[in-house]
Amino acid sequence: MSSAEQSQVQPQTPSFAMLRTLGGIAMLSGLLVVLVYQFTQPIIENNKRIAIEQAVSRVVPGVVNKKDFILGPDGLFAPDTPGAVGETIYAAYNAEGKLQGVALEAAATGYQDVIRILYGYNQDCQCVTGIKVLKMAETPGLGDKIAFDPEFLKNFEALDARLNSQKNALENAIVTVKHGAKREQWEIDAISGATISSKAIGRMINDSGQRMFPLIIKHLDELRAGQAN
Repeated sequence: MSSAEQSQVQPQTPSFAMLRTLGGIAMLSGLLVVLVYQFTQPIIENNKRIAIEQAVSRVVPGVVNKKDFILGPDGLFAPDTPGAVGETIYAAYNAEGKLQGVALEAAATGYQDVIRILYGYNQDCQCVTGIKVLKMAETPGLGDKIAFDPEFLKNFEALDARLNSQKNALENAIVTVKHGAKREQWEIDAISGATISSKAIGRMINDSGQRMFPLIIKHLDELRAGQAN
């Protein structure tokens, strides 16, 4: 064999050795992912808990402490109840232990991505008492105004959420209307230039309220007592 031919011969890597190396790298990468998840998950959960506690105090006036429950068609349950089906709600109490309201999470698709909020509901006036945006990716200067625009947030100081006579749905659907067109207490005045984001807020509160407010009223005595089933 000539020297030219020898220079063209490429060293061959055995297939088994290559697969073994790739397999080892994959196993190591998987292990690192699991370790990072296990390390960061408690931190993430704790940060979420703190954020929720702060948000509850924003959307339910006069709250001093809260209790978490799972509320669904089958009843009101403690959060650690095995097999409990429903949505997590946060019952908010004042210093004397009186129920001040209930905070709930809701979400809907906005202009850019899913918007997630926490909002307050007062059982006495049957009205929404405030919202706090937990997650969004709306356009800066336009859609993101739903989180801080004072005129928009005034919509939720006492937004009408009364139930019908059968106590199984809202008397009037909560809707977002064109900026300046609000005439009813169950309407939300949209932000000019951010109609899609504004409508997402109205849609998520209406959908959540139609589903959850009748259940809250149904289990009101338990919530006032701070006791689940």
